Amino acid sequence: MDSNWLIENARLIDPSSGMDRVGRLLIVGGRFAGVDSSDGDLPTQLSRIDARGLIAAPGLVDLGTEFGEPGREEDETIQTGTHAALAGGYTSVALSTNTLPPIDSAASVEFIHQKGARADNCRVYALGCVSKERKGESLAEIGSLVEAGAVALYDGPNPIENTGLLRRALEYCSMFDRVVFDHPEIASLSRGGVMHEGMEQLVLGMSPMPAEAEDLATSRDIRLVEATGGRLHLTSISTAGSAELCRRAKSRGIHFTVGCYTANFHMTDEMLRSFDCNCKVNPPLRSREHVEAIVEALSDGTIDIISSGHKPSSLEKKMVEIDTAPFGMIALETALSQVITYLIRPGVLNWHQAMAKMSLNPARLLGLPGGTLEIGKPADLVLIDPDRTWKVDADNLNSKSYNTPLDGVELYGVATHSFVQGRLRFEAAVR
Repeated sequence: MDSNWLIENARLIDPSSGMDRVGRLLIVGGRFAGVDSSDGDLPTQLSRIDARGLIAAPGLVDLGTEFGEPGREEDETIQTGTHAALAGGYTSVALSTNTLPPIDSAASVEFIHQKGARADNCRVYALGCVSKERKGESLAEIGSLVEAGAVALYDGPNPIENTGLLRRALEYCSMFDRVVFDHPEIASLSRGGVMHEGMEQLVLGMSPMPAEAEDLATSRDIRLVEATGGRLHLTSISTAGSAELCRRAKSRGIHFTVGCYTANFHMTDEMLRSFDCNCKVNPPLRSREHVEAIVEALSDGTIDIISSGHKPSSLEKKMVEIDTAPFGMIALETALSQVITYLIRPGVLNWHQAMAKMSLNPARLLGLPGGTLEIGKPADLVLIDPDRTWKVDADNLNSKSYNTPLDGVELYGVATHSFVQGRLRFEAAVR
């Protein structure tokens, strides 16, 4: 049975309504029931949290989260991954399709939902494959995937290189009002690459991943969505060229959404000087001018959504030569803190803008519950201590894997409580 909660003395941030003030928030029966309700309106059975100094905001929503299950449980399971999500303030995750087998059948979608329900942590949604087996050759059974509950279609982290396939997917998915996700990359230009092509790459002697591989794919995707009128989400741009292409297209009235990963708005390719395999990610860490362009695109609204880019890999997979190591880092437990530390505190984004990009916009894109403190809506909520500092310790994170380049870095901001449908599912340890 859902508990009734009264969150008192919190700074209430609601990007859906523009609310930003200190008050108290009432949760009854798993739903938001009132703001600043009088004592006479409170239920008799009530748990209270004094949230003085904390921010109460809609629970975060992550798109394209990667877990290992099924097939790579040594990296992450749905149980461990959803627990890590709660610790980072995420109350919903939409899982990517690069599992073994891929999520290209109704049974695969149902498996993800069943495992998510059994984990009983945050909400778990399945993305379905665009193409059969994620091979980019022929369309998956999209109708069956949608009927089974797939909330969007994605071959990630593989890019959709087959232009004809992407066009058909955009047209076909419009019939089901589903979004097609694409990781913009011309893989033939970056295949075998390890890091961003540039001076650092030349000095280190690593294989290049040129910015043009992303820019060309972004341009093509925009042109296709303009031609088809389909729904498109670019999952993770990282270059100045892509940012400018998206900005100009939106100014011409072309409708699509744009995302970025937390790593790409503050980490640079200079971090690869350490040869740390945890810095090998895709999109790669770019040079300073590209990072600055992504920050500008976040500030001016070109980028709509911030995703964690969570991609766990077991220790033995990352303890190899950087050329052969898999791409990816874990980020669910650090994403909010990275946004606070590198975007909110420097004044790039205010709290409303940040919560819109991490909660409201991804929820609206997929038609999911969340993103709001509106009365009557499901009480998916995160309480945040914006001023608490903490040092990332990979060994003490909740994720099953440890592949973070932020180990030992001090960050601002902690999710202290995470509620899903009015149930307190996570509470941080008191310091």
